[in-house]
Amino acid sequence: MAATTHTVTNQPPPLTGYDVFGADQALTEGVERYVSPARIDEVRQELTTLGTAAGSAQAQRWGEQANASPPTLRTHDRYGHRIDEVDFHPAWHRLLGHAVTAGLTDAWSRPDGHVRRTAGFLVWSQTDAGHGCPLSMTHAAVPALRTDPALAAVWEPLLTSRVYDPELRPVAEKPGALAGMAMTEKQGGSDVRSCTTRAEPLAAPGAYVLTGHKWFCSAPMSDAFLVLARAPGGLTCFLLPRVLPDGSRNAFRIQRLKDKLGNRSNASAEVEFDGTTWAQRVGDEGRGLATILEMVAATRLDCVTGAASLMRQAVAQAVHHATHRAAFGGPLADAPLMRNVLADLALESEAATTLALRLAAAYDGGGAADRDFLRLAVPAAKYWVTKRCTPVAVEALECLGGNGYVEDSGMPRLLREAPLHSIWEGSGNIQALDVLRALRAGPAALDAFLTEIGTTRGADHRLDRAVHGLLTELADLEAIEARARRLTERMALVLQGSLLVRYAPPEVADAFCATRLGGDAGAAFGTLPHTLGTAAIVDRARPVAAD
Repeated sequence: MAATTHTVTNQPPPLTGYDVFGADQALTEGVERYVSPARIDEVRQELTTLGTAAGSAQAQRWGEQANASPPTLRTHDRYGHRIDEVDFHPAWHRLLGHAVTAGLTDAWSRPDGHVRRTAGFLVWSQTDAGHGCPLSMTHAAVPALRTDPALAAVWEPLLTSRVYDPELRPVAEKPGALAGMAMTEKQGGSDVRSCTTRAEPLAAPGAYVLTGHKWFCSAPMSDAFLVLARAPGGLTCFLLPRVLPDGSRNAFRIQRLKDKLGNRSNASAEVEFDGTTWAQRVGDEGRGLATILEMVAATRLDCVTGAASLMRQAVAQAVHHATHRAAFGGPLADAPLMRNVLADLALESEAATTLALRLAAAYDGGGAADRDFLRLAVPAAKYWVTKRCTPVAVEALECLGGNGYVEDSGMPRLLREAPLHSIWEGSGNIQALDVLRALRAGPAALDAFLTEIGTTRGADHRLDRAVHGLLTELADLEAIEARARRLTERMALVLQGSLLVRYAPPEVADAFCATRLGGDAGAAFGTLPHTLGTAAIVDRARPVAAD
Protein backbone atom coordinates (compact mmCIF):
# COMPACT_ATOMS: atom_id res chain seq x y z
CA MET A 1 0.00 0.00 0.00
CA ALA A 2 1.45 3.42 -0.96
CA ALA A 3 2.54 5.73 1.83
CA THR A 4 0.37 8.61 0.64
CA THR A 5 0.73 10.54 3.89
CA HIS A 6 4.40 11.26 3.21
CA THR A 7 4.04 13.33 0.04
CA VAL A 8 6.24 16.42 0.37
CA THR A 9 4.66 19.63 -0.88
CA ASN A 10 5.19 23.35 -0.45
CA GLN A 11 8.89 23.00 0.36
CA PRO A 12 11.33 25.30 -1.48
CA PRO A 13 14.02 23.67 -3.62
CA PRO A 14 17.63 24.01 -2.40
CA LEU A 15 19.30 27.25 -3.34
CA THR A 16 21.98 25.69 -5.47
CA GLY A 17 23.24 25.66 -9.04
CA TYR A 18 23.49 29.42 -9.34
CA ASP A 19 26.13 32.13 -9.74
CA VAL A 20 26.61 33.70 -6.30
CA PHE A 21 28.34 36.70 -7.87
CA GLY A 22 25.97 37.29 -10.76
CA ALA A 23 22.89 36.92 -8.55
CA ASP A 24 24.03 39.75 -6.26
CA GLN A 25 23.18 43.03 -7.97
CA ALA A 26 24.74 45.26 -5.31
CA LEU A 27 28.01 43.35 -5.65
CA THR A 28 28.12 43.22 -9.44
CA GLU A 29 27.32 46.92 -9.71
CA GLY A 30 30.03 47.75 -7.18
CA VAL A 31 32.64 45.82 -9.11
CA GLU A 32 31.63 47.61 -12.32
CA ARG A 33 31.91 50.90 -10.45
CA TYR A 34 35.45 50.51 -9.19
CA VAL A 35 37.30 48.23 -11.60
CA SER A 36 39.07 49.86 -14.53
CA PRO A 37 37.09 49.57 -17.78
CA ALA A 38 40.19 48.06 -19.37
CA ARG A 39 39.99 45.12 -16.95
CA ILE A 40 36.29 44.77 -16.23
CA ASP A 41 35.67 41.91 -18.67
CA GLU A 42 38.53 39.91 -17.17
CA VAL A 43 37.41 40.58 -13.59
CA ARG A 44 33.77 39.86 -14.36
CA GLN A 45 34.70 36.49 -15.86
CA GLU A 46 36.99 35.70 -12.93
CA LEU A 47 34.21 36.42 -10.40
CA THR A 48 31.55 34.65 -12.45
CA THR A 49 33.67 31.51 -12.49
CA LEU A 50 34.16 31.76 -8.73
CA GLY A 51 30.49 32.57 -8.16
CA THR A 52 29.33 29.57 -10.18
CA ALA A 53 31.63 27.32 -8.17
CA ALA A 54 30.40 28.85 -4.89
CA GLY A 55 26.78 28.24 -5.85
CA SER A 56 27.35 24.62 -6.85
CA ALA A 57 26.03 21.71 -4.84
CA GLN A 58 29.58 20.40 -4.55
CA ALA A 59 30.99 23.51 -2.86
CA GLN A 60 28.00 23.73 -0.56
CA ARG A 61 28.56 20.12 0.43
CA TRP A 62 32.22 20.85 1.15
CA GLY A 63 31.14 23.58 3.55
CA GLU A 64 28.75 21.24 5.32
CA GLN A 65 31.38 18.50 5.60
CA ALA A 66 34.08 20.82 6.89
CA ASN A 67 31.79 22.12 9.62
CA ALA A 68 30.50 18.67 10.56
CA SER A 69 34.09 17.41 11.02
CA PRO A 70 36.06 20.04 12.97
CA PRO A 71 39.87 19.91 12.96
CA THR A 72 41.71 17.70 15.43
CA LEU A 73 45.05 18.18 17.15
CA ARG A 74 47.88 15.64 17.09
CA THR A 75 50.59 16.70 19.50
CA HIS A 76 52.80 13.59 19.02
CA ASP A 77 53.42 10.96 16.39
CA ARG A 78 53.16 7.23 17.08
CA TYR A 79 56.73 7.10 18.37
CA GLY A 80 56.33 9.92 20.85
CA HIS A 81 57.95 12.71 18.84
CA ARG A 82 56.34 16.12 19.26
CA ILE A 83 54.76 17.18 15.94
CA ASP A 84 51.98 19.66 16.86
CA GLU A 85 49.89 19.13 13.73
CA VAL A 86 46.25 19.94 13.03
CA ASP A 87 44.30 17.54 10.84
CA PHE A 88 41.41 18.77 8.70
CA HIS A 89 38.64 17.08 6.77
CA PRO A 90 39.44 16.79 3.04
CA ALA A 91 36.58 19.22 2.34
CA TRP A 92 38.48 21.94 4.19
CA HIS A 93 41.49 21.48 1.92
CA ARG A 94 39.26 21.58 -1.16
CA LEU A 95 37.69 24.86 -0.03
CA LEU A 96 40.98 26.46 0.92
CA GLY A 97 42.76 25.17 -2.16
CA HIS A 98 40.06 26.54 -4.45
CA ALA A 99 40.25 29.92 -2.70
CA VAL A 100 44.04 30.16 -3.00
CA THR A 101 43.89 29.16 -6.66
CA ALA A 102 41.29 31.91 -7.21
CA GLY A 103 43.70 34.53 -5.87
CA LEU A 104 42.02 35.24 -2.53
CA THR A 105 45.39 35.68 -0.80
CA ASP A 106 46.63 38.12 -3.43
CA ALA A 107 45.39 41.68 -3.49
CA TRP A 108 48.73 43.43 -3.41
CA SER A 109 50.39 42.54 -6.69
CA ARG A 110 47.66 43.09 -9.28
CA PRO A 111 45.67 46.13 -10.46
CA ASP A 112 42.29 46.63 -8.79
CA GLY A 113 43.52 43.87 -6.50
CA HIS A 114 41.60 44.78 -3.36
CA VAL A 115 38.26 45.25 -5.08
CA ARG A 116 38.50 41.98 -6.98
CA ARG A 117 39.76 40.10 -3.89
CA THR A 118 37.09 41.65 -1.64
CA ALA A 119 34.39 40.68 -4.11
CA GLY A 120 35.82 37.18 -4.41
CA PHE A 121 36.13 36.84 -0.63
CA LEU A 122 32.51 37.92 -0.24
CA VAL A 123 31.40 35.36 -2.82
CA TRP A 124 33.47 32.35 -1.77
CA SER A 125 32.98 32.83 1.97
CA GLN A 126 29.31 32.00 1.44
CA THR A 127 30.35 28.36 1.08
CA ASP A 128 32.04 28.32 4.51
CA ALA A 129 33.25 31.19 6.64
CA GLY A 130 35.82 29.18 8.60
CA HIS A 131 38.47 28.85 5.94
CA GLY A 132 38.33 32.61 5.45
CA CYS A 133 40.60 32.97 8.49
CA PRO A 134 43.82 31.62 6.91
CA LEU A 135 42.97 33.44 3.70
CA SER A 136 42.66 36.69 5.59
CA MET A 137 45.76 36.18 7.72
CA THR A 138 47.87 35.27 4.70
CA HIS A 139 46.65 38.24 2.68
CA ALA A 140 47.13 40.65 5.59
CA ALA A 141 50.64 39.50 6.49
CA VAL A 142 52.06 41.09 3.32
CA PRO A 143 51.97 44.78 4.34
CA ALA A 144 53.51 43.95 7.72
CA LEU A 145 56.35 41.99 6.12
CA ARG A 146 57.04 44.81 3.68
CA THR A 147 58.53 46.76 6.58
CA ASP A 148 61.46 44.34 6.18
CA PRO A 149 62.33 44.13 2.46
CA ALA A 150 64.58 41.09 2.90
CA LEU A 151 61.82 39.07 4.58
CA ALA A 152 59.24 40.30 2.10
CA ALA A 153 61.42 39.17 -0.81
CA VAL A 154 61.31 35.61 0.52
CA TRP A 155 57.76 35.40 1.81
CA GLU A 156 55.58 37.67 -0.31
CA PRO A 157 55.77 35.55 -3.50
CA LEU A 158 54.74 32.50 -1.46
CA LEU A 159 51.91 34.21 0.43
CA THR A 160 50.44 35.62 -2.79
CA SER A 161 50.97 32.39 -4.72
CA ARG A 162 48.05 30.58 -6.33
CA VAL A 163 49.40 27.20 -5.30
CA TYR A 164 47.96 25.63 -2.17
CA ASP A 165 50.55 23.49 -0.41
CA PRO A 166 49.40 22.28 3.03
CA GLU A 167 52.54 20.27 3.81
CA LEU A 168 54.90 21.47 6.55
CA ARG A 169 58.41 21.70 5.13
CA PRO A 170 61.12 24.36 4.69
CA VAL A 171 59.82 27.42 2.94
CA ALA A 172 62.54 27.16 0.30
CA GLU A 173 60.89 23.94 -0.90
CA LYS A 174 57.33 25.27 -1.10
CA PRO A 175 55.51 26.79 -4.08
CA GLY A 176 53.02 28.55 -1.79
CA ALA A 177 52.59 29.30 1.90
CA LEU A 178 50.01 30.42 4.46
CA ALA A 179 50.45 32.79 7.40
CA GLY A 180 48.76 33.06 10.80
CA MET A 181 48.94 35.46 13.70
CA ALA A 182 49.39 35.20 17.48
CA MET A 183 49.04 38.41 19.46
CA THR A 184 46.48 37.77 22.18
CA GLU A 185 47.60 36.69 25.62
CA LYS A 186 45.27 35.57 28.40
CA GLN A 187 46.15 38.38 30.77
CA GLY A 188 45.63 41.05 28.11
CA GLY A 189 43.09 40.19 25.44
CA SER A 190 42.84 43.23 23.19
CA ASP A 191 45.36 45.06 25.37
CA VAL A 192 48.39 43.79 23.46
CA ARG A 193 50.66 46.23 25.31
CA SER A 194 50.40 43.86 28.28
CA CYS A 195 52.27 41.21 26.27
CA THR A 196 54.61 39.13 28.46
CA THR A 197 56.16 36.91 25.76
CA ARG A 198 59.92 37.52 25.80
CA ALA A 199 62.35 37.72 22.88
CA GLU A 200 66.07 37.24 23.42
CA PRO A 201 68.45 38.15 20.59
CA LEU A 202 70.85 35.58 19.16
CA ALA A 203 74.19 36.19 17.51
CA ALA A 204 72.78 36.06 13.98
CA PRO A 205 71.36 39.41 12.84
CA GLY A 206 67.59 39.63 13.36
CA ALA A 207 67.34 36.20 15.00
CA TYR A 208 65.74 35.69 18.42
CA VAL A 209 64.34 32.96 20.63
CA LEU A 210 60.90 33.40 22.18
CA THR A 211 59.44 32.37 25.52
CA GLY A 212 55.75 32.81 26.24
CA HIS A 213 52.14 31.73 25.89
CA LYS A 214 49.60 32.95 23.33
CA TRP A 215 45.95 32.54 24.30
CA PHE A 216 44.66 32.77 20.73
CA CYS A 217 46.63 31.79 17.66
CA SER A 218 44.83 32.10 14.34
CA ALA A 219 45.30 29.41 11.69
CA PRO A 220 47.80 27.23 13.63
CA MET A 221 48.45 24.94 10.65
CA SER A 222 50.13 27.81 8.76
CA ASP A 223 53.74 27.96 7.58
CA ALA A 224 54.59 31.10 9.55
CA PHE A 225 53.11 33.46 12.13
CA LEU A 226 53.41 37.10 12.98
CA VAL A 227 53.72 37.41 16.76
CA LEU A 228 54.40 40.11 19.30
CA ALA A 229 57.06 39.73 22.00
CA ARG A 230 59.11 41.96 24.29
CA ALA A 231 62.66 42.41 23.04
CA PRO A 232 65.30 44.44 24.91
CA GLY A 233 64.17 47.49 22.94
CA GLY A 234 60.46 47.05 23.65
CA LEU A 235 57.42 45.42 22.04
CA THR A 236 58.50 43.99 18.70
CA CYS A 237 56.99 42.06 15.79
CA PHE A 238 58.48 38.70 14.77
CA LEU A 239 58.02 36.17 11.99
CA LEU A 240 57.95 32.66 13.45
CA PRO A 241 58.29 29.83 10.90
CA ARG A 242 56.84 26.39 11.64
CA VAL A 243 59.72 24.59 9.93
CA LEU A 244 63.33 25.74 10.19
CA PRO A 245 65.63 25.94 7.14
CA ASP A 246 67.31 22.62 8.05
CA GLY A 247 63.93 20.85 7.94
CA SER A 248 63.48 20.48 11.70
CA ARG A 249 60.28 21.60 13.40
CA ASN A 250 60.38 24.88 15.28
CA ALA A 251 59.32 24.74 18.95
CA PHE A 252 55.71 25.76 18.34
CA ARG A 253 53.76 23.86 20.97
CA ILE A 254 50.01 23.67 20.36
CA GLN A 255 48.51 23.14 23.81
CA ARG A 256 44.90 22.81 22.68
CA LEU A 257 42.38 23.85 20.05
CA LYS A 258 39.61 26.19 21.14
CA ASP A 259 36.06 24.82 21.32
CA LYS A 260 34.26 27.75 19.72
CA LEU A 261 30.65 28.84 19.35
CA GLY A 262 30.93 28.87 15.56
CA ASN A 263 33.69 28.88 12.98
CA ARG A 264 33.79 25.14 13.57
CA SER A 265 35.67 24.19 10.41
CA ASN A 266 38.59 26.43 11.38
CA ALA A 267 41.24 25.83 14.03
CA SER A 268 42.13 28.40 16.66
CA ALA A 269 44.79 27.37 19.15
CA GLU A 270 46.54 28.10 22.39
CA VAL A 271 50.30 27.89 21.82
CA GLU A 272 53.50 27.86 23.88
CA PHE A 273 57.00 29.12 23.02
CA ASP A 274 59.52 27.29 25.20
CA GLY A 275 62.66 29.44 25.10
CA THR A 276 64.07 27.69 22.04
CA THR A 277 61.39 28.93 19.64
CA TRP A 278 63.24 30.64 16.79
CA ALA A 279 61.92 33.80 15.13
CA GLN A 280 63.06 36.63 12.90
CA ARG A 281 62.51 40.26 13.81
CA VAL A 282 60.17 42.22 11.50
CA GLY A 283 60.97 45.93 11.65
CA ASP A 284 62.83 47.61 14.46
CA GLU A 285 62.74 46.70 18.12
CA GLY A 286 60.07 48.65 19.95
CA ARG A 287 58.01 49.14 16.75
CA GLY A 288 55.95 46.00 17.10
CA LEU A 289 52.55 47.62 17.34
CA ALA A 290 53.12 49.91 14.38
CA THR A 291 54.32 46.95 12.30
CA ILE A 292 51.57 44.49 13.10
CA LEU A 293 48.81 47.11 12.87
CA GLU A 294 49.40 47.01 9.12
CA MET A 295 48.14 43.44 9.30
CA VAL A 296 45.29 44.31 11.65
CA ALA A 297 43.95 47.03 9.34
CA ALA A 298 43.76 44.59 6.42
CA THR A 299 42.05 41.90 8.48
CA ARG A 300 39.51 44.41 9.75
CA LEU A 301 38.42 45.02 6.18
CA ASP A 302 37.96 41.26 5.92
CA CYS A 303 35.77 41.38 9.03
CA VAL A 304 33.52 43.85 7.23
CA THR A 305 33.57 41.73 4.08
CA GLY A 306 32.97 38.50 6.00
CA ALA A 307 29.98 40.03 7.78
CA ALA A 308 28.64 41.31 4.45
CA SER A 309 29.09 37.83 2.97
CA LEU A 310 27.20 36.17 5.80
CA MET A 311 24.39 38.74 5.61
CA ARG A 312 24.10 38.26 1.87
CA GLN A 313 23.83 34.49 2.22
CA ALA A 314 21.27 34.81 5.04
CA VAL A 315 19.15 37.24 3.02
CA ALA A 316 19.46 35.13 -0.14
CA GLN A 317 18.22 32.08 1.74
CA ALA A 318 15.32 34.00 3.29
CA VAL A 319 14.19 35.55 0.01
CA HIS A 320 14.58 32.25 -1.82
CA HIS A 321 12.52 30.42 0.80
CA ALA A 322 9.76 33.02 0.80
CA THR A 323 9.66 33.10 -3.00
CA HIS A 324 8.99 29.36 -3.24
CA ARG A 325 6.85 28.94 -0.12
CA ALA A 326 3.07 29.36 -0.36
CA ALA A 327 1.12 30.67 2.63
CA PHE A 328 -2.29 32.22 3.14
CA GLY A 329 -3.26 31.86 -0.49
CA GLY A 330 -0.13 32.99 -2.32
CA PRO A 331 3.68 33.15 -2.36
CA LEU A 332 5.00 34.08 1.05
CA ALA A 333 7.27 36.73 -0.46
CA ASP A 334 4.21 38.59 -1.77
CA ALA A 335 2.59 38.89 1.64
CA PRO A 336 2.99 42.59 2.58
CA LEU A 337 4.34 41.92 6.06
CA MET A 338 6.87 39.31 4.96
CA ARG A 339 7.90 41.54 2.08
CA ASN A 340 8.54 44.31 4.59
CA VAL A 341 10.83 42.01 6.62
CA LEU A 342 12.73 40.82 3.56
CA ALA A 343 13.17 44.34 2.22
CA ASP A 344 14.49 45.56 5.57
CA LEU A 345 17.01 42.73 5.68
CA ALA A 346 18.01 43.40 2.09
CA LEU A 347 18.73 47.05 2.91
CA GLU A 348 21.15 46.02 5.63
CA SER A 349 22.88 43.54 3.35
CA GLU A 350 23.26 45.96 0.45
CA ALA A 351 24.57 48.73 2.70
CA ALA A 352 27.22 46.36 4.07
CA THR A 353 28.32 45.17 0.63
CA THR A 354 28.48 48.69 -0.77
CA LEU A 355 30.60 49.89 2.14
CA ALA A 356 33.02 46.93 1.94
CA LEU A 357 33.67 47.61 -1.74
CA ARG A 358 34.22 51.32 -1.11
CA LEU A 359 36.88 50.51 1.49
CA ALA A 360 38.54 48.07 -0.91
CA ALA A 361 38.60 50.72 -3.62
CA ALA A 362 40.30 53.14 -1.21
CA TYR A 363 42.99 50.51 -0.58
CA ASP A 364 43.50 50.25 -4.33
CA GLY A 365 43.66 54.04 -4.61
CA GLY A 366 46.60 54.14 -2.25
CA GLY A 367 46.90 57.94 -2.13
CA ALA A 368 47.27 60.08 0.98
CA ALA A 369 43.57 60.99 0.97
CA ASP A 370 42.64 57.31 0.65
CA ARG A 371 44.85 56.40 3.61
CA ASP A 372 43.40 59.20 5.70
CA PHE A 373 39.86 58.11 4.84
CA LEU A 374 40.60 54.51 5.76
CA ARG A 375 41.94 55.47 9.19
CA LEU A 376 38.42 56.48 10.22
CA ALA A 377 36.26 54.47 7.85
CA VAL A 378 37.74 51.03 8.56
CA PRO A 379 37.18 50.97 12.35
CA ALA A 380 33.78 52.65 11.96
CA ALA A 381 32.70 50.12 9.33
CA LYS A 382 34.15 47.22 11.29
CA TYR A 383 32.24 48.35 14.38
CA TRP A 384 28.85 48.81 12.75
CA VAL A 385 28.64 46.27 9.93
CA THR A 386 29.79 43.39 12.13
CA LYS A 387 27.30 44.35 14.83
CA ARG A 388 24.44 44.24 12.33
CA CYS A 389 25.42 40.76 11.20
CA THR A 390 23.93 38.79 14.10
CA PRO A 391 20.45 40.39 14.12
CA VAL A 392 20.27 39.91 10.35
CA ALA A 393 21.11 36.22 10.74
CA VAL A 394 18.50 35.82 13.48
CA GLU A 395 15.72 37.48 11.48
CA ALA A 396 16.61 35.66 8.27
CA LEU A 397 16.49 32.35 10.13
CA GLU A 398 13.04 33.25 11.43
CA CYS A 399 11.86 33.84 7.86
CA LEU A 400 12.29 30.10 7.32
CA GLY A 401 10.29 29.34 10.46
CA GLY A 402 10.90 25.94 11.99
CA ASN A 403 12.80 24.89 8.87
CA GLY A 404 15.40 27.54 9.64
CA TYR A 405 15.91 26.21 13.16
CA VAL A 406 16.96 22.83 11.78
CA GLU A 407 20.66 22.24 11.09
CA ASP A 408 20.01 20.94 7.57
CA SER A 409 18.88 24.40 6.50
CA GLY A 410 22.34 25.85 7.11
CA MET A 411 20.84 28.81 8.95
CA PRO A 412 22.04 27.75 12.44
CA ARG A 413 25.59 27.64 11.07
CA LEU A 414 25.22 31.22 9.84
CA LEU A 415 23.83 32.29 13.21
CA ARG A 416 26.70 30.71 15.15
CA GLU A 417 29.20 32.33 12.83
CA ALA A 418 27.70 35.82 12.97
CA PRO A 419 29.22 37.14 16.25
CA LEU A 420 32.78 36.27 15.23
CA HIS A 421 33.31 39.23 12.94
CA SER A 422 32.50 41.66 15.73
CA ILE A 423 34.98 40.02 18.12
CA TRP A 424 37.83 39.23 15.73
CA GLU A 425 40.56 41.88 15.46
CA GLY A 426 39.19 44.01 18.29
CA SER A 427 35.62 44.03 19.54
CA GLY A 428 33.26 47.00 19.50
CA ASN A 429 34.91 49.13 22.16
CA ILE A 430 38.32 48.73 20.54
CA GLN A 431 36.97 49.94 17.20
CA ALA A 432 35.23 52.92 18.80
CA LEU A 433 38.40 53.87 20.66
CA ASP A 434 40.39 53.59 17.42
CA VAL A 435 37.96 56.04 15.83
CA LEU A 436 38.70 58.49 18.65
CA ARG A 437 42.42 57.83 18.23
CA ALA A 438 42.22 58.69 14.54
CA LEU A 439 40.30 61.88 15.31
CA ARG A 440 42.85 62.96 17.91
CA ALA A 441 45.82 62.29 15.62
CA GLY A 442 45.02 65.36 13.55
CA PRO A 443 42.45 66.76 11.11
CA ALA A 444 43.46 64.77 8.03
CA ALA A 445 41.33 61.68 8.70
CA LEU A 446 38.20 63.66 9.53
CA ASP A 447 38.73 65.96 6.56
CA ALA A 448 38.94 62.94 4.23
CA PHE A 449 35.84 61.41 5.78
CA LEU A 450 33.84 64.65 5.47
CA THR A 451 35.00 65.07 1.89
CA GLU A 452 33.69 61.58 1.13
CA ILE A 453 30.23 62.15 2.56
CA GLY A 454 30.14 65.73 1.29
CA THR A 455 29.74 64.48 -2.29
CA THR A 456 26.03 63.87 -1.62
CA ARG A 457 25.24 67.15 0.09
CA GLY A 458 21.75 68.29 -0.85
CA ALA A 459 20.77 64.95 -2.40
CA ASP A 460 18.61 63.77 0.53
CA HIS A 461 17.32 65.93 3.37
CA ARG A 462 17.51 63.09 5.90
CA LEU A 463 21.12 62.45 5.04
CA ASP A 464 21.87 66.15 5.33
CA ARG A 465 20.28 66.27 8.80
CA ALA A 466 22.26 63.21 9.85
CA VAL A 467 25.52 64.81 8.72
CA HIS A 468 24.63 67.97 10.64
CA GLY A 469 23.94 65.87 13.74
CA LEU A 470 27.28 64.11 13.32
CA LEU A 471 29.11 67.43 13.12
CA THR A 472 27.33 68.59 16.26
CA GLU A 473 28.43 65.38 17.98
CA LEU A 474 32.01 65.95 16.90
CA ALA A 475 31.98 69.54 18.14
CA ASP A 476 31.20 68.44 21.70
CA LEU A 477 34.25 66.70 23.14
CA GLU A 478 32.93 66.42 26.69
CA ALA A 479 32.81 62.79 27.85
CA ILE A 480 33.74 61.78 24.30
CA GLU A 481 35.00 58.32 25.29
CA ALA A 482 31.69 57.37 26.88
CA ARG A 483 29.99 58.46 23.64
CA ALA A 484 32.45 56.72 21.34
CA ARG A 485 30.08 53.94 20.29
CA ARG A 486 27.32 56.41 19.52
CA LEU A 487 29.69 58.53 17.45
CA THR A 488 31.12 55.54 15.59
CA GLU A 489 27.64 54.21 14.77
CA ARG A 490 26.58 57.57 13.36
CA MET A 491 29.70 57.82 11.24
CA ALA A 492 29.12 54.38 9.74
CA LEU A 493 25.43 55.03 9.04
CA VAL A 494 26.11 58.40 7.43
CA LEU A 495 28.81 56.83 5.25
CA GLN A 496 26.50 53.99 4.21
CA GLY A 497 23.70 56.47 3.48
CA SER A 498 25.98 58.62 1.37
CA LEU A 499 27.14 55.62 -0.66
CA LEU A 500 23.59 54.36 -1.25
CA VAL A 501 22.34 57.80 -2.26
CA ARG A 502 25.16 57.94 -4.80
CA TYR A 503 25.01 54.44 -6.19
CA ALA A 504 21.91 52.44 -5.22
CA PRO A 505 18.50 52.51 -6.92
CA PRO A 506 16.24 55.28 -5.57
CA GLU A 507 13.98 52.87 -3.68
CA VAL A 508 16.96 51.43 -1.77
CA ALA A 509 18.48 54.82 -0.92
CA ASP A 510 15.10 56.24 0.05
CA ALA A 511 14.29 53.33 2.38
CA PHE A 512 17.73 53.43 4.00
CA CYS A 513 17.68 57.17 4.62
CA ALA A 514 14.09 57.09 5.91
CA THR A 515 14.75 54.34 8.42
CA ARG A 516 18.45 54.37 9.33
CA LEU A 517 18.91 58.15 9.21
CA GLY A 518 15.41 59.62 9.41
CA GLY A 519 14.20 57.54 12.33
CA ASP A 520 11.07 56.29 10.53
CA ALA A 521 11.37 52.65 11.62
CA GLY A 522 10.88 50.46 14.65
CA ALA A 523 13.43 48.56 16.67
CA ALA A 524 12.95 45.25 14.83
CA PHE A 525 13.32 44.32 11.17
CA GLY A 526 10.10 44.50 9.17
CA THR A 527 9.04 47.92 10.38
CA LEU A 528 9.67 49.91 7.20
CA PRO A 529 7.06 52.58 6.37
CA HIS A 530 4.38 51.05 4.16
CA THR A 531 4.88 53.78 1.56
CA LEU A 532 8.33 52.55 0.56
CA GLY A 533 9.04 50.45 -2.54
CA THR A 534 9.57 47.17 -0.72
CA ALA A 535 8.68 44.96 -3.70
CA ALA A 536 11.49 46.42 -5.80
CA ILE A 537 13.96 46.05 -2.94
CA VAL A 538 13.08 42.37 -2.50
CA ASP A 539 13.25 41.73 -6.25
CA ARG A 540 16.74 43.23 -6.29
CA ALA A 541 17.87 40.93 -3.47
CA ARG A 542 16.41 37.73 -4.94
CA PRO A 543 19.00 35.13 -5.99
CA VAL A 544 18.08 33.40 -9.22
CA ALA A 545 19.15 29.77 -9.46
CA ALA A 546 20.08 28.30 -12.82
CA ASP A 547 17.42 26.22 -14.56
